[in-house]
Amino acid sequence: MKASNSFDLIVVGGGAAGFFGAINAVDIKKDLKVLILEKSSKLLSKVRISGGGRCNVTHHCFEPTPLSKHYPRGQRELKKLFRIFEASDTVAWFEQRGVKLKTEADGRMFPVSNQSETIINCFLSEAERLNISICKNSEVVDLTPQSEGGFWIKTSDQNIYQTKMVLVASGGSPKESAYQWLKGIGHSISKPIPSLFTFNDFNKKFQDLMGVSVNHAVVQIAGTKFKQTGPLLITHWGLSGPAVIKLSAWAADYLFQKNYDFTALVNWVGETTEEELRSRLTDHKANHPKQKIVKHAMYELPGRLWVRLCQLAEIDDEKVWGELPKKNLNKLIENLVRCQFQIKGKTTFKEEFVTCGGIKLDEINLERMESKLVSGVYFAGEVLNIDGETGGFNFQSAWTTSFVAATAISQRTN
Repeated sequence: MKASNSFDLIVVGGGAAGFFGAINAVDIKKDLKVLILEKSSKLLSKVRISGGGRCNVTHHCFEPTPLSKHYPRGQRELKKLFRIFEASDTVAWFEQRGVKLKTEADGRMFPVSNQSETIINCFLSEAERLNISICKNSEVVDLTPQSEGGFWIKTSDQNIYQTKMVLVASGGSPKESAYQWLKGIGHSISKPIPSLFTFNDFNKKFQDLMGVSVNHAVVQIAGTKFKQTGPLLITHWGLSGPAVIKLSAWAADYLFQKNYDFTALVNWVGETTEEELRSRLTDHKANHPKQKIVKHAMYELPGRLWVRLCQLAEIDDEKVWGELPKKNLNKLIENLVRCQFQIKGKTTFKEEFVTCGGIKLDEINLERMESKLVSGVYFAGEVLNIDGETGGFNFQSAWTTSFVAATAISQRTN
């Protein structure tokens, strides 16, 4: 087999983890000859669309243990890795390269420029400064270890490369076939399934309220312990917002098994219990007997939403609190704390498709992010069975795993 070129390191994937790994490896060991292979015609595509085109670089959570708790898969492993490279290290890394980050109220961190191009330009200029080669439209189809050490890499355009080491940062894929070349060297795959998605309401009973949001709601999957608290948004297809997106990540396996056919329960008044709500509404009824119920929303709920909840409780527009029958009060309470949505199907959250599944973590030496099965093969980013909630967490795991891999790569002597 004849190689078209020879490298010290070939990085498979021109995304966040791939660039970060390549840059850090050469930054530590200046004489490394590195090539990035990207299967598509675009580099850093997820960086470009993240955060609505602003790039949600990381999250303002600078302690390893609390940070790790935002990962449905990989939490235990990342807790250790974040002691090596965590969110504050990410902030420092970019600032050292002239890119300052800012923190928003919800903890998400973005470049001060509010432009994802700032992050992309940083990576591209660093890659150029460090003489890192980049080849697009080059999908890896085969990785073959050589008996004397190193690897042959074959790409879809029939090029063959020789390399001493490989960093696999090819990202997640909904298709298991995308991992076939990694199965070829002995690795097994946790089935890739979607994470971070919104819920499609089968009955669409709130469809005309699209755009209405509640700042502090609780969403639970009926019959399970899966629930999340946070902002909730009504859309034309169903339910979205941080509470739903987070819930989709933590319940990804369960919802996949249910074929995304389940009942979601919404508590519109946050963590207020049924007993607390009943007590407050009973007091309100006694203290404001002549007040029209539908006209005065409670718990700071949006007016249109309150009207709909009253309608579901069969409360007439002119009904006052003093005349409210117990039956209707019970229905109002039920719809406030356990509003049912029959969910059938999901919708990808914007364009930020994330998979859970991928290379099994027990096949990786996590101190080096190196394969336990094939020496010289390293892994980083979403190709691993690691995924986080929305809010910069998936990028942070990409930065961390690729930094650890890059450090090990730079220390390796062949």
